[in-house]
Amino acid sequence: MIKLTGRRSFFHTRALIVFIALGALLIGVTPGLANAAPAPDGLPAFYKTPSLAGKKAGTLLKSQKVAAPSVDGTVYRVMYVSETVSGQATAVTGLVVVPKTAAPKSGYPVVSWGHGTNGMTDECAPSLEPSKIDSLANGLLANNWLITASDYQGEGTPGLHPYLAGVVAAQNTIDIVRAAEQLPSVDVSKNYVVWGHSQGGQTAMYAHNIASKYAPELNLKGVVAGAPPSQFDLIYDYLKTSKYRYYLLMSAGGLNAAYGDKAAPLDKVLTPEGIALLDELDKGCSDYLSKTLGAVSIDETNLANPFDVPEWKKLFLANDPKNFTSTNDIPLLIIHGGADEQIPTVSSQLLTTKLCGLGQSMQRWVYPGQSHSGVIATSATDMVNWMKARFAGGPVSADSAPSGQTDTEVTGCPK
Repeated sequence: MIKLTGRRSFFHTRALIVFIALGALLIGVTPGLANAAPAPDGLPAFYKTPSLAGKKAGTLLKSQKVAAPSVDGTVYRVMYVSETVSGQATAVTGLVVVPKTAAPKSGYPVVSWGHGTNGMTDECAPSLEPSKIDSLANGLLANNWLITASDYQGEGTPGLHPYLAGVVAAQNTIDIVRAAEQLPSVDVSKNYVVWGHSQGGQTAMYAHNIASKYAPELNLKGVVAGAPPSQFDLIYDYLKTSKYRYYLLMSAGGLNAAYGDKAAPLDKVLTPEGIALLDELDKGCSDYLSKTLGAVSIDETNLANPFDVPEWKKLFLANDPKNFTSTNDIPLLIIHGGADEQIPTVSSQLLTTKLCGLGQSMQRWVYPGQSHSGVIATSATDMVNWMKARFAGGPVSADSAPSGQTDTEVTGCPK
């Protein structure tokens, strides 16, 4: 489960991995990275990983200012410590963006962004091209909010990205808030909001679920989850005949990278051809994967429906927000486009019904006619206003209705 720094096939290095990491494989999980490792091929020297021995989650390992002229703030590339699905220390990279204006007395409030599906290999790390976050960042910086944006484990650091392992991405997204507090001469508040879309929506849901126990020293004021994947059995049927069917291969490779061969046996769900195609996950980002895998039939790659295979059904259930069994008092907002072509809109309706039944106080805003990505711009001002209210400490019941689109459908279950 370790991606070597060269472009040797990830899924064809098993024999070497067994030799160098046998103990970790025997317990069926991705090994942590206690020892130093060189920067992955093609990445700057910053991405060299130091030893993590004795380092706890949230520790800032290094930082550097990077140029991003279109971003209205000071941008830092950071490397910090987070945890794998089995609780082992692992290095993760990301960005911290500090407003140009002075911090309030309590420090900058933080918005921690969870990025959407962009690929699974090192070159997909958003921290490599910080200027690309300007459209996201500048509207937040205008409110004097500090931004943290994790690359997620495996994008920019050794190991294939454990795609769809919700707890891992949530930990990455919380730990970068801890790391930001350690930047010199940057005054950071304990108050933060998590916002993510698509894969980042799943990240946001898991951050909402684990934050109080995982990082009790921080104060999560609210969570915005855009188009959060849930109802994975429904999504599987929805995607398998769509041009996004390669997400299914990504999920197989990602969960195998997270949990290991014993817990996530590839040969029980994928054909030999499907297993061979997993090598493509390490060769490029979303555009490459779409071109390479988008037209491949599910009949060529899948041996069985993963929900009919006990090991895989268990993993998908463990990473599906529909299976949360507890609630908390952290305000939750779900955003969804009514014409979402990737994550069916009904999935967040079912998720809302389930969470409301558990007693969660939450809202769901659906923007009719909006696509998976198109809903972001349409709802941006509404989401920012919602975050403002959370940082101000106001009750959700006093919030203004969303106004980005006049026919927005508002549902939920306020206490």
